[in-house]
Amino acid sequence: MMGLFPTTGIYVASAPVDLRKAFDGLAALVRQSLGHDPLSGSLYVFGNKRRDRIKILFWEPGGYWLCTRRLEQGTFRWPQREAACARYSREELALLLGGIDLLQTRSRRWYRRAVSGS
Repeated sequence: MMGLFPTTGIYVASAPVDLRKAFDGLAALVRQSLGHDPLSGSLYVFGNKRRDRIKILFWEPGGYWLCTRRLEQGTFRWPQREAACARYSREELALLLGGIDLLQTRSRRWYRRAVSGS
């Protein structure tokens, strides 16, 4: 079963994606556009142009998971980043999925041990 551990990488693609893509199309985007290995066990979050739908691609031994969410009203507040993707924490992903604007929040000083990896 899909698990979200403290060491799980979470990457949010900055550019809008055609969400008609399924497992293989999104995995190809992870390889080509983001420069990551989709089989690494990280979560890859993609949004459409209107920002009212997202897909999350995740690999675990045995196959891919593909989670989809469509909002009936409103939009996700997508971060404007220079890079092709941004690394998120579990908390930031929860806020993004919950409709919280991360630009309007600030995190308090808090100790976090550096996680190895990209």
